[in-house]
Amino acid sequence: MSPEPATTAPDRVGLATGVAAYLLWGMLPLYFPLLQPAGAVEIIGHRIVWSLLFCLLLLAATRGWGPFRAVLRSPRSVLLLLAAATLLAVNWLVFVYGVLSGQVVDAALGYFINPIVTVALAVVVLHERVRRIQWVALAIAATAVVVITIGNGRLPWIALAVAGTFGVYGLLKNRVGRTVGAVPGLAVETLVLAPAALAYLVVLEARDDGSFGALGGWHAAALAASGVVTAVPLLLFGAAARRLPLSVLGMLQYLAPILQLVVGVVVLHEAMPAARWAGFALVWVALVILTVDGVRQHHRQAGVALALAAAEAPGAGSAAEPPDQDEDALA
Repeated sequence: MSPEPATTAPDRVGLATGVAAYLLWGMLPLYFPLLQPAGAVEIIGHRIVWSLLFCLLLLAATRGWGPFRAVLRSPRSVLLLLAAATLLAVNWLVFVYGVLSGQVVDAALGYFINPIVTVALAVVVLHERVRRIQWVALAIAATAVVVITIGNGRLPWIALAVAGTFGVYGLLKNRVGRTVGAVPGLAVETLVLAPAALAYLVVLEARDDGSFGALGGWHAAALAASGVVTAVPLLLFGAAARRLPLSVLGMLQYLAPILQLVVGVVVLHEAMPAARWAGFALVWVALVILTVDGVRQHHRQAGVALALAAAEAPGAGSAAEPPDQDEDALA
């Protein structure tokens, strides 16, 4: 009786932290306009510098310098995190530009497409075998991009850039491995980008083109808080990823783009012509196909693992035999 609370409590914590992470990501389109007149590049510069400071404070508070130094001593990990950090910075830049230029819906579409891009990367880069149903989902997603392009008269480059950069970022993080924790990993990622970001901000302020401090303390505090706004959802996500099954985490990831879509259409009143709705509908169909297939595959693999564990357990052979003697005894 006693082990039951211990098994259910981590799931509740994981679910709460996962939902919180994606809700915060979903509300970001409401935060970045508060930082204007700072432009997208200036916002990203502050985001990198203040994220690094926040991560270093967390490392100091949790005495996590050991894992941080261990990552820095691994040239392979540093190079992979440098490449990942560059892609993450580009992803942030495109997303913030999309928000500030009134294209939140396209940015949301990018995060809807991201799981499909992940499957495509698995085929192209990792040479994984793709099931027929996954090919169907990829074809539907490609059709959605064509429909939106024809309807809008232009390629939804913000959506494709957001999905592509975040997809490759996830691939590189996967290559780094699970041994790198969330805080040390983010600290290294921001550390390798911080010199360029800090130099840009210094030059900007020297030319009187920067907005930090020019509009009062509240605006400066909002720019500095971009580090916390960046790091907290990532840390919540890291906590959720350690407690939740991958299938549940995969379901939660759609919360953020759904919220971003609602913010773009309902709050910011972005246009949603018929072609865009049709494209989104096709993307959602593809995501449903991928999600259902992923859940089935997860249950199938779990069943195989349980069967193998039962077969390898002590006494499994005798347990598998028909229990004739037991039935006779009960009779």
